[in-house]
Formats: sequence, structure tokens, C-alpha cells
Amino acid sequence: MITWLSLWWMASPLILFAPAIARAMGFPWVMEEFGSIFWWTAPTGAMVAPATGLVVARIGRRQKALRRFVIMATLSIALVLAAWVFGVLLAECPDGYHC
Repeated sequence: MITWLSLWWMASPLILFAPAIARAMGFPWVMEEFGSIFWWTAPTGAMVAPATGLVVARIGRRQKALRRFVIMATLSIALVLAAWVFGVLLAECPDGYHC
């Protein structure tokens, strides 16, 4: 279970960029039809996998796995917050204007 959750977390960036990769390979319909599904699946996997892994590692008393999931959760939270701050909050304030 711990290995599966780790692999799911590591696949999240690939899931996020899969529509763009498919479009570059000549399959534009993937991005048009399934882009929003990939857009929500990647952050969900990046947040759910470490949270579930923390619970599983804590119940199983596996300290090494617990440390790994703490690092994974920290990275996921930092990346999602950075995307939110730079992609949403700062996009509302054009350059030179104070919000």
C-alpha cells in the first residue's frame, strides 16, 4: 500500500502534463475533451496520496515511510500553495497596481 501511494504521488506531475504531452504528440482532442479531468486529478492525487500514506504508515508503525510521507505532504502543500498564490492571487493584481 505504501509503495502504491508513493507511486501515485510521483505520477501526479505526469498526470498534470499528460494533456499537453498528448497535444504535442499530435492528439489535440485529448486536451480538449479530458483536460479538466487531468487538471483536477493531479492536485487531488498530490494531496490525497501523502495524507493517506501518513495514516497508513502511522497505523503500521513504519517510521521510514512516515518520514517519506511527511516530506511528500510538505512538498505537495508548498507546490499547491505556490500555484494558488502565483496563479490566482497575483494574477488578479496587474503589474504596478496595489491590491
